[in-house]
Amino acid sequence: MNTSAYPFVEGSFWLTPPNNIQPSLQGAERCDVVIVGGGYTGLCAALRLREKGVDVALVEQGFCGSGASGRNAGHVTPTIGKDVPTCIKKFGVQRGLAFVRFAEQAIEHFEHLITKYDIDCDYQRTGNIIAGVHEKQRKALYDNLQRVSHLGVKMRFLDEAAMQERGLPSAFKFGVLEDCGGTIHPGKYVLGLREAALAAGVRIYEQSAVTHIEEGSSVVVHTQQGTLTAEQMLLATNAYGPAQLGLLKSKTLPVRVSLFVTRPLTTAERNSIDWQGQEGVYTAHELLENYRITPDGRILGGSKVINYAYGSKLANGYQPESFQLLERTFRERFPTLGNIPIECYWGGWIAMTFDFMPVMGRLGKHKNIMYYAGCNGHGIPQCSMMGGVMAEEILGGKTAEVELFQHLRMPMPPEPLRWSALHAINGYLAQRDRKIDKLVAHAASL
Repeated sequence: MNTSAYPFVEGSFWLTPPNNIQPSLQGAERCDVVIVGGGYTGLCAALRLREKGVDVALVEQGFCGSGASGRNAGHVTPTIGKDVPTCIKKFGVQRGLAFVRFAEQAIEHFEHLITKYDIDCDYQRTGNIIAGVHEKQRKALYDNLQRVSHLGVKMRFLDEAAMQERGLPSAFKFGVLEDCGGTIHPGKYVLGLREAALAAGVRIYEQSAVTHIEEGSSVVVHTQQGTLTAEQMLLATNAYGPAQLGLLKSKTLPVRVSLFVTRPLTTAERNSIDWQGQEGVYTAHELLENYRITPDGRILGGSKVINYAYGSKLANGYQPESFQLLERTFRERFPTLGNIPIECYWGGWIAMTFDFMPVMGRLGKHKNIMYYAGCNGHGIPQCSMMGGVMAEEILGGKTAEVELFQHLRMPMPPEPLRWSALHAINGYLAQRDRKIDKLVAHAASL
């Protein structure tokens, strides 16, 4: 297919490489703690460890933030698991509510971090809206909220009048507002964390892909041109762990999510869709769509399709069939925008789990390799908070968050069962979403 029809960038709309790329790892080095992965989790862990006086070194295959932390849509959301009602139903009121409080506290922690390190990341504290696009989605949204509303969760139902009052596009009929969180410029946020880590004295080695991790009483991290030896290690690679290091394959799935962004809207175009606020929106589909207005007035959207490569490899980034579906759906949601150009498509790999809950723990005979992964697309606040939590665990502390996340789960099946199971689930959910979208299209044609 002609790639000019779908302008694609391999990196991210949000990012250009910083002008102070750090030297790659050369020769044999030592530190107290080595962190593999320079995204939200790794950088926040490094910052906490430096606060405690720990000699910490971070190894990153590209530059810090060039993975999922700099490629996402920028929604700061308190969603935990598949959604809040499902989480409470699965784990019971007491523990389920503890997960919800964790997700809300993660947003507070994120807000603390950007204040503490003076990171200007265009944070709009407007919340996000889970929006229904057809009447058939109303009952599930409303009933699910009613089941948990008495528990004090920071969510409330918005009917048609409330949606119109907030100045939301007419495609989004009603919804549930998450009262905390909002949207950010994820590139500015992760690069702000990077600058804070450098200023704090974290040794960062960029363009240093890890080729091998040697377990033992000390951990040795190998790259092509050097080694780092440390008493303890934090694996903060998320989707890249299974794909590139062969680690956590039984716990997480690396899947590709695609996004797009339009050119900036004119004033007339913005008025035509009546999107006057800054709330982020994701739809009440099984495989949700997300939309938001960027700081420079573009519409950014995506998700709806996930792509998994057999054997937990990294799926190819150029996904023309996915791009085609994203564009068609976008134009159905915003018909007054006509053929406004989509300037680029991009995406990234996230770590999914079958129960939509993050995983954490220790690896190796000596249990000196800690890991955290699998936020299932909710990683901005949660990875930011858990980086600090992982640092405390490395230092010997016992945290409530780690205790909370210790729950039994079935390991993922090996291939080919893993591929078959994911594609069966994905196909079923996509079929349900197509039924809703057909009803929306039929109503629009009347």
